[in-house]
Amino acid sequence: MSFGLIGVGAALALAAIGSAIGAGSAGMAAIGAWKKKFLQNKPAPFMLVAFVGAPLTQTIYGLILMNAIAAATGKNDWLLLGAGVFGGLAMGASAWFQGKAGAVASDALAETGKGFGNFLLVLGLVETVALFVMVFLLGVVS
Repeated sequence: MSFGLIGVGAALALAAIGSAIGAGSAGMAAIGAWKKKFLQNKPAPFMLVAFVGAPLTQTIYGLILMNAIAAATGKNDWLLLGAGVFGGLAMGASAWFQGKAGAVASDALAETGKGFGNFLLVLGLVETVALFVMVFLLGVVS
């Protein structure tokens, strides 16, 4: 058995860990923002769910990279291990910080009722890191 196969599991697992941390962070902030609105007897903005769900896409990118690494039989084990571990870490970090940005965006939108598009743009920019990592590593392992 090849130690390069560790990269297969690492790509998905590390991206998913980041997604869980990011979605958890944004989710806690959204719940807090909704609580404030409920206490004020004001409608709670459902759009905060977009901020909470944003980090979940990095798990899908990890899955895509995992499948590419698994299909790259005959490649250098170090290449596969590195692509999985470092790619998963990069995608996980992107998800984690996207969740942190989503948490701040949840608070800001709930308090002001403005800026949804601007906040979503920031989340998209953070997401771009994960997309770049996935695409560039797909080119390396293919």
